Amino acid sequence: METVEWRDGNVRYIDQTKLPHEEIYRETNDYRVLGDAIRSLQIRGAPAIGVAAGWGVLLAAAAALPRSLSGMKQACAEATRVLSVTRPTAVNLFAALERMAVVSNTYPGSDPDELWGLLYREAMNIAGEDREACRKIGEHGASLLGPGSVVLTHCNAGALATAGQGTALGVIATAARQGKIDMVYVDETRPLLQGARLTTWELMKQNIPTVLMTDSSAGIAMQQRAIHAVIVGADRIARNGDTANKVGTYPLAVLASRHGIPFYVAAPVSTIDPGTATGAGIPIEERSGSEVTHIAGHRIAPTGVSVYSPAFDITPNELIAAIVTENGIARSPVSETLAGVLNRSIGYQNDPHH
Repeated sequence: METVEWRDGNVRYIDQTKLPHEEIYRETNDYRVLGDAIRSLQIRGAPAIGVAAGWGVLLAAAAALPRSLSGMKQACAEATRVLSVTRPTAVNLFAALERMAVVSNTYPGSDPDELWGLLYREAMNIAGEDREACRKIGEHGASLLGPGSVVLTHCNAGALATAGQGTALGVIATAARQGKIDMVYVDETRPLLQGARLTTWELMKQNIPTVLMTDSSAGIAMQQRAIHAVIVGADRIARNGDTANKVGTYPLAVLASRHGIPFYVAAPVSTIDPGTATGAGIPIEERSGSEVTHIAGHRIAPTGVSVYSPAFDITPNELIAAIVTENGIARSPVSETLAGVLNRSIGYQNDPHH
């Protein structure tokens, strides 16, 4: 399954708002359509957003290729502006756009075709690096799990959220192939039900034993069921290891701490933002209240009720047992060990301004 891919001058992506009932793929050669797809969560997941953003700039460059070099550079800059305001929390978006901007802005030549080739290579590198990162994250993370493991996960951090096999679900899938997974408990993940709609769909496709539960069932599950680990993804990790992930993650970390269950974060180094010192500096996207008052287009709350709808929350670093990256594992205290995996980075160069 290719969540998002470059195909013959178009970007092809699975519309995640239609899952699990319909598996619909869409194609576009317009970066503005791609931006709308990111904003509306047709494309979602921090790494996948970054990959799509790189290809969005490439679409703009392709449309401008018949014109002058300056026209191509202007088109890349405009695409960057449009794509940068789609989702504010996931740092991978800004890191990918920065990489494409560096190629465009520092190109010293005068040949539009040559610049196009350099942009194409960079966008493909972003996607390729993410696929390889997912593979390595899976290997490193699986080493934290023993035979007969029962794990709990929140939201969706699988193939649908990346260009590869996923981050948190990549760990689970790798461990499952090694015969280590007995069961995966999946939070439904209100309000948009990414766990119920997407994660269960992915796990069942891989024949991994799966149990779906409401978000509010996590506490009693930890209390009464043998859950050995919580594994989640991340949309941005501050320099001290504070982590932004889908809203509902922070309560899981608190519950895991209370019950002595290790809480693991799996994410590529592209998600680490060294320009943000702590979680307090991470912007939290707030989404439309209709996502809370409605389910699948049907109103479930009284008309006119006020709504608080943050898309993410912040998990303090002291609640995190380990952060798993493609460059290795930053173990607790992650505030002291995270710099080690970041310094070994060969992937994205994070934009310090985001």
